[in-house]
Amino acid sequence: MDSVFALVGNGFAIVAADASAARSILVFKHDEDKILELDSHKLLVGAGVPADCANFNEYIQKNLVLYELNNDVKLRTHGAANFIRGELATALRKGPYQSNLLLAGWDDQEGVSLYQMDYMASLSKVNFGAHGYAANFILSVFDRDWKSGMTMEEGLEVVRRCIHELKTRFLISQPVFTLKVVDQTGTRTITM
Repeated sequence: MDSVFALVGNGFAIVAADASAARSILVFKHDEDKILELDSHKLLVGAGVPADCANFNEYIQKNLVLYELNNDVKLRTHGAANFIRGELATALRKGPYQSNLLLAGWDDQEGVSLYQMDYMASLSKVNFGAHGYAANFILSVFDRDWKSGMTMEEGLEVVRRCIHELKTRFLISQPVFTLKVVDQTGTRTITM
């Protein structure tokens, strides 16, 4: 029952995720942070089976740290996306993770970028993306309102419209969303 989405603007990316922890007909809490900071300039969020998302995201986070320790260099966002895709592809043949992912990051060469991956290990660089039930409702909002070179205020307005669309049309209540931004200065949590 996850709703995760992200968009790219002019020098920043906004990642949003519902803060509900639920299973079946029960909601356990409304303060779950599903957006993982991989390092100072990368955010990873997953939608799917909660155990798979948490396990796989932490596995990726620890392996990126290990890579940095072994090689004295951080992977750029593009490299991290391809590493994650490779791990999903390997797991697909052994015991797949039911986790659809969005990776947002900023680096010196490329600036800001957003990558979308699904549990079948497909990878694509996108300007906006959504996974979970949210994709059924908000991709039309992105198609209509997203534009290249958006400012932070314009990006937050698109996020507000997405959340409004979910609250209006989605049967399941998701009253709280976590929003994080990645840009040149790093990652930070924002409130609306």
